[in-house]
Amino acid sequence: MNHLCTPQTTHTGFHLTGRLVLSFLFVTAFASGDCQAHEGGDHHHAKPPRPAEVYRPTAIPDRVVLTWTGDPATTQAVTWRTSTDVKGAVAEIAVASANPKFTKAASSVSATSENLVSDLGEASFHTVNFTDLSPETKYAYRVGDGETWSEWFHFTTASSEAKPFSFIYFGDAQNDLRSMWSRVIREAHSDAPKAAFFLHAGDLVNQAESDAEWGEWFYAGGFLNGMIASVPVPGNHEQAKNEDGTRRLSHHWRPTFALPTNGPEGLEESCFTFVYQGVRIIGMNSNTMLDEQAKWLEEVLAANQCHWTICTFHHPVFSTGEGRDNEELRVRWKPILDRYRVDIVLQGHDHTYGRTGLETPTEANVPVGVNQRDNQTGTVYVVSVSGPKMYDLQRQEFMVRQTSDTQLYQIIKIDGDQLTYEARTAVGDVFDSFTLKKQPGKINQLLETLPVGDGQ
Repeated sequence: MNHLCTPQTTHTGFHLTGRLVLSFLFVTAFASGDCQAHEGGDHHHAKPPRPAEVYRPTAIPDRVVLTWTGDPATTQAVTWRTSTDVKGAVAEIAVASANPKFTKAASSVSATSENLVSDLGEASFHTVNFTDLSPETKYAYRVGDGETWSEWFHFTTASSEAKPFSFIYFGDAQNDLRSMWSRVIREAHSDAPKAAFFLHAGDLVNQAESDAEWGEWFYAGGFLNGMIASVPVPGNHEQAKNEDGTRRLSHHWRPTFALPTNGPEGLEESCFTFVYQGVRIIGMNSNTMLDEQAKWLEEVLAANQCHWTICTFHHPVFSTGEGRDNEELRVRWKPILDRYRVDIVLQGHDHTYGRTGLETPTEANVPVGVNQRDNQTGTVYVVSVSGPKMYDLQRQEFMVRQTSDTQLYQIIKIDGDQLTYEARTAVGDVFDSFTLKKQPGKINQLLETLPVGDGQ
C-alpha cells in the first residue's frame, strides 16, 4: 500500500487530506484576492467620526477638573460639562472611607451653571466650590444632576501649615494633545502620583476656541484632572481674535476653570495668587496689561510672608527660542521678581528648554548682558515644553542647562528650607536637576545635580 496516498487520521480526528484541502482553499483565496488581510488588498476602515460627534456633550458629566478659588486647606472647586438639557446641576461630597456606605453621609451642593456656544455647538458648564472642608482630609465627591452622575473621585485637602509637598509643572502642551501630550502627563503622574497639583504655564491648546482641542486636552489628562488640581495660566494660544482684530481670552477659559479672582480688575481668573502649605503661588497673564500686573505683583510680594515664592506665566523673561525676545515683559516684571527674591519662575512659549542659575543679566536677553549681572537676586528662571511642537534653540551663555526637540515635565518638591527640582523627558529620564536651600539673610544656595547627558 502506498502510504503517501492513503488518508491518515491524526490524534485530533481530522484527516490529513482534509487539512490539505483547507490549506489549498486558503492559499487559493489569498492568491485570488478574496482574503482582505493580504498586502495590497481592500481594507475597509471605519470612517473617522467627526469632531462634533466625538466631543458631543451628553447628560453624563465630562471634562471634570479640580481647581481652587480659595484656600486649598479648606476649599476645593470642581467644574464639569454636560449637554444643555441638563438642569439643576449638583455635586455630592463626603469624607472618603473604605466602607462603601460613606455615601450615606454625603452632602449636596448646588452648582452655578453657564452655557458656552463653541465651534461644535452648545454645552453647559457647571461649577461647585466646596467650602468649610477640614485640612489634610481625603474626600470623595461626584457630580451630576441628581439622577445621572459621574463616578466618585477622591481629592485631599492641603494642610493649613507649611508641610512638604510636590507638584508637576508643564510647559506648552498645545499640539497633538490626544496622541502625543497624553504620554507626558501620564508619565509625569507615574513618577509623582501624590503631586498636589499640575501647574500649566500656558498654551494648553493651539486654537483658543477649538472645542475639539479642549476635548483632547481633557482626554489626555483623563480622570487625573478630577483628582489632582490644575493651576493654569493663559498663553498666547488661549487668546482669540475679536471682530475688530483685538485679542481677548478664550471663551473657554472661565467656564472651564474656576480660579481666584484676586488679581487686577479685568484679569479675574487669569492673574491670581494663593498659598499652598506655606508656599506662595503667583500666576500671571503675560499677554496683556503688563503695567497693571506689575503694580499688583509689587503689592502681593511686599505683603508676602511665605517662606517660598513661585511665580508662573507664559512668555519667558529670557527666551530660549531662536530669534525670540520679550523685552517689554522683562523690563516691567524682572526688577520686581528680583527685588523680592522670588525663588523660581516657571514659563513656556519657546518650545525648547532652558534654565538659569542664580545669576542672570540685568537687562539684555543676549550673551553680552552677562557682563552686567546682578548677583543679589537668586531667582531661577525656567522655560520648558511638554507637547510635541519644537523650535530651534537659542543658546544663552548664562543658561546652565538647555536642550531642544525634547518633551519634558518637571517635578518640584518643597520640604522646609529645601526645594528640589527635576526636569524629566517624556520617557522618564532625568535631564536637569538642582536643589535650592534657604540661607537666613542671604540669597538661596543653589546645588547643581546635573545628570550626565545631552545639553549645555
